[in-house]
Amino acid sequence: MAESETKRTYDLVLLGATGFTGGLTADYLAENAPEGLRWAIAGRSKEKLEDVRERLGVDVDLVVVDSSDEASLRDMAASTRVVATTVGPYLEYGGPLVAACAQEGTDYLDLTGEPEFVDRMYVEHQATAEATGARIIHCCGFDSIPHDLGAYFTVQELAKDLGGAVTGPVTMRGVVRSNGTFSGGTFHSALNAFARAKQMRDASQARKRVEQRPKDRKSRATAGKPSRDKRLGYWLVPLPTIDPFIVARSGAALASYGPAFTYSHFAGTKTLRYAAGGVVGASTLALAAQVPPVRNQLKKRVPQGSGPSEGRRDASWFSVEFVGESGGKTVQTKVSGGDPGYTETAKMLAEAALCIALDDNPTTSGQVTTATAMGDALLLRLRAAGISFDRVS
Repeated sequence: MAESETKRTYDLVLLGATGFTGGLTADYLAENAPEGLRWAIAGRSKEKLEDVRERLGVDVDLVVVDSSDEASLRDMAASTRVVATTVGPYLEYGGPLVAACAQEGTDYLDLTGEPEFVDRMYVEHQATAEATGARIIHCCGFDSIPHDLGAYFTVQELAKDLGGAVTGPVTMRGVVRSNGTFSGGTFHSALNAFARAKQMRDASQARKRVEQRPKDRKSRATAGKPSRDKRLGYWLVPLPTIDPFIVARSGAALASYGPAFTYSHFAGTKTLRYAAGGVVGASTLALAAQVPPVRNQLKKRVPQGSGPSEGRRDASWFSVEFVGESGGKTVQTKVSGGDPGYTETAKMLAEAALCIALDDNPTTSGQVTTATAMGDALLLRLRAAGISFDRVS
């Protein structure tokens, strides 16, 4: 650990520990953080933080901070090497913390799945973060770690079959399946994204105008079409999530993905009826989000900060299956785990935060993906924590 880093009070601060997913993340850290880790939990209410600390049963510091108070956010960022936040929707609450971390050279991780937020943060804070050395790492939960590291793992398996390196174009598809429930925060973020389609396009265009891309390689996400996947045996429905964009950004940053990398992203169902129902359901939700009274009523039905029972979470699972092709070789892999929206998301955020704070990672700065910033180190951590990354025969 560098001398400048030891001068900070904490290695890691978790913001949002009094919420549902934040509480699960705090539980995981209390059980799995290594001895000697200097960490704290943060939030607006000291009383609620004290209740969390009592439930955790560990001697962890409390940091009282308001997400709307830029001075307190700056003080918190200056006190720690890493901040992990579960406070969303991030488009509404997250910007000032990203700014504070970029200014203070503090590593930042979140659980956002909001493309507009990610693009705006790049435009507004990339230059500052690069100058201070801060690593801004969005999407450190089910959005988008299984997809980002799953694609990373699949590229590695392809390289083995191709004599040690990928030298030609790569096409890859990821297919998601799960019986888990989504979180209130994810639902609110999805509704906001549907309602802000124009603003999302504007943010994407603003990013494209300033983002530097590799000149000798190409990496892109493509919108696939509904179809039957004969290899996997599923009906495929294109998923309009942030995940394919994150995967493509890793492909642009890492030469190991080859000279031309193309990724498409789907939900997989066993029957055509469920596939058709998924398309209709997503379209209906997108239309409903355009009407403010309907959108607000939907938000009330799935409140933020709440979640399913422990029993329901224990019965939930997810899988993401990948098929990668290059140079005449085809590789199939699978990432799988338990409840995606809560239990595994909390685990992923906690392990990513520990990884960025403690492990020997590549030298990066600015807005980076989990594959770019942590790669093999995070892959090892997640496997040890019970999330499977397997090659399928």
